[in-house]
Amino acid sequence: MLYLLQQKGYSVEAVSDLLYRRSGVLGLSGISSDFRELLASNDRHARFAIDVFCRSVARQIASLAAALGGLDGIVFTAGVGENAAPIRSAICRGCAWLGLDLDEAANRHHHARISAANSRVSAFVIKTDENLMIARHARAVVPR
Repeated sequence: MLYLLQQKGYSVEAVSDLLYRRSGVLGLSGISSDFRELLASNDRHARFAIDVFCRSVARQIASLAAALGGLDGIVFTAGVGENAAPIRSAICRGCAWLGLDLDEAANRHHHARISAANSRVSAFVIKTDENLMIARHARAVVPR
C-alpha cells in the first residue's frame, strides 16, 4: 500500500477502492466477486480464485483447530456456506486430515449435516438471515 501511495502516486481513495472493491476473489479472477458467477465459469482464473479461497478457508480452520487443540465441528452459513456445495466440498477436502469425512450426497443436497456419520469432525450447514443478525447487533450497540 505504501508503494502504491508513495511511488505510484495513488490517492487514498484509489487504494481504498482497490482494497475494498477490486481485491479478493474479484482481483484473483478478474471476473466477479460473486461465487455463483465464478462457479458457472469455465475460465481458469475463476477456478484459480475459487481454489485460493478454499485453501485459505481450510488453512484458517487448521489454524483455529491448532489453537483450540482439536475440532468438534465446522458450520457453513450465509451465502456461500449455505448455497455453494462445491465450495463446501473443497474446504472439507482440505480439512480431511483433521478427521472430517464429507458425505458428498448430503452436501450436494444441502442437508443440515453434511459430514458422514462416522466422521470424527462434524460439518453442518445452518441457514441464517444475515440482515436480521446485522440489525440485532446494531440494536445491541445503539443506546435506547
